[in-house]
Amino acid sequence: MKISFLLLSAFVLGNACYKVAQEEKKLQEPHKPKVEQSVTKKWQLVWEDNFDRDDIFATNIWSKISRNEKIDWRNTMSDDPSLYDIKEGNLILYGKMNTDLKADPSEYITGGVYTINKKYFDMGRVEVRCKLESTQGAWPAIWMLPKEGKWPTGGEIDIMEHLNYDDFVYQTLHTSYTKNVSKQNPKSGSTAKINPNDYNVYAVEWDAESVRLYVNGVQTLSYPYLKDQQDKGQYPFVRPYYLLIDMQLGGNWVGAVKPFNKPVAMYIDWVRYYQLAD
Repeated sequence: MKISFLLLSAFVLGNACYKVAQEEKKLQEPHKPKVEQSVTKKWQLVWEDNFDRDDIFATNIWSKISRNEKIDWRNTMSDDPSLYDIKEGNLILYGKMNTDLKADPSEYITGGVYTINKKYFDMGRVEVRCKLESTQGAWPAIWMLPKEGKWPTGGEIDIMEHLNYDDFVYQTLHTSYTKNVSKQNPKSGSTAKINPNDYNVYAVEWDAESVRLYVNGVQTLSYPYLKDQQDKGQYPFVRPYYLLIDMQLGGNWVGAVKPFNKPVAMYIDWVRYYQLAD
């Protein structure tokens, strides 16, 4: 009986020591964070523009955004060649004070490009790496509009909007539902901190289930498809879109421009488009 008791005690003690050792081992192992399902998706690069050429428009992908004085974000757009440049593999779009008011009465002129009628992006992932210069009244943006469907019925995807000297960007989705029903249920906009003096990567992923926005690889917003809200235009994003990249000066949202001498610019390093691998 004594021998059995000793054997049992030894077993219990040994088992306890083993558990302690295992716990210590776990503490010493590096923590492995849970990987979100969206991160594990296998994206395949199907198109990119690295701007490694002399002529922005040589690929027949981009066009200059024309001016429309009745539209807030578009009322300073110009085809002036000085507003468009390529240097060191960057597409550069400028905004500046207009020094030739006889040729163009607009106080400020800006450059912008889009892929309308030339290239469309169907459900997938779009990334843009760029750096933004700041001034009071500057409103650079990277965004998408639908191939078919008027605003806001067809949806609008604001991948990035930056105002003035802010150290953060806005990312927003617009639909008939967000305009007429709710912007918060589900949440349709967010902000994200950036380093305005450095390059940042802005991205969107969209499919039949949700639209997801990112800054530097970190998801900032997920906007889901709600089956019971489709009669209100809640989720129009199952369609192709074209891409817009533009510098704007002034507007109701950004406010008035403070006069400046040196042109303000946005530097686009590359644009990439991915689709899910088979």
